[in-house]
Amino acid sequence: MYKADHPSSKNCKEVRRMGIAEKAHNVKIVGSGEKTVVLGHGFGTDQSVWKHLVPHLLDDYKVLLFDNMGAGTTNPEYFSFERYANLEGYTHDLLAILEEFEIQCCIFVGHSLSSMVGLYASILRPDLFSKVVTLSASPRFLNTGDYFGGFELEEIDQLCNAIESNYKSWACGFAPLVVGGDMDSVAVQEFSRTLFNMRPDIALSVFRTIFTNDLRELLGQVTVPCHIIQSSKDLAVPVSVSEFLHHNIGGKSVVEIIATEGHLPQLSSPEITIPVILRHIQHDINQ
Repeated sequence: MYKADHPSSKNCKEVRRMGIAEKAHNVKIVGSGEKTVVLGHGFGTDQSVWKHLVPHLLDDYKVLLFDNMGAGTTNPEYFSFERYANLEGYTHDLLAILEEFEIQCCIFVGHSLSSMVGLYASILRPDLFSKVVTLSASPRFLNTGDYFGGFELEEIDQLCNAIESNYKSWACGFAPLVVGGDMDSVAVQEFSRTLFNMRPDIALSVFRTIFTNDLRELLGQVTVPCHIIQSSKDLAVPVSVSEFLHHNIGGKSVVEIIATEGHLPQLSSPEITIPVILRHIQHDINQ
């Protein structure tokens, strides 16, 4: 199932010696400080999505950035359609990166896909995480029963068909809708750039994985403090989802809804979003 040279292969001593995770995920460590902040990105982006946040962390924290497998900046030959058909593959990648760089404990900041990967990883290895800060997180995008995730299965199927039939055309329409702006905005152009960098068949696979994912039953096993940050208007994640996370996470959690529009507020509204993320990184939950 896994490639022998994949960063999450079982031969951990060999992985650390060769630095495979570093190479495969374009890992970069910047800044200084006793505490480590790890930044994980969402679908269609790469570590550059954090460009407005990183400068504010350099003086006080060691910052680890990486690219999820499948991002346009990674080698598509490393992408396994079977491995990344669920979030386990991404989760073990994250744990392998932390192990390779000997990160004993970190503050994990995850956007969208990576927010759930961070929570999943914190269940498997709670000792590695002092807190998880999520941005635009969702344990399930599909509506079901009394749960409102924001999408019907038919809508997801239509989006997948559009990706498969004409990826470039789909991306041109998807980017402004998700970011919350027109094609002339810098944020939309930036998201479009990283979206276009993905290989279309990989983008389709990752998109399908994310939008059919369901981690609701795992939330009660999360014991590390969780800081949930959410845009007040997000096409992909309704505000009600952040409340669902808050009420179902097993450990301490707090929610902050920010007056921003779009699924990538760290790009589209950095002047509002970055101070909020910083505050949640710097301060713990009081309860």
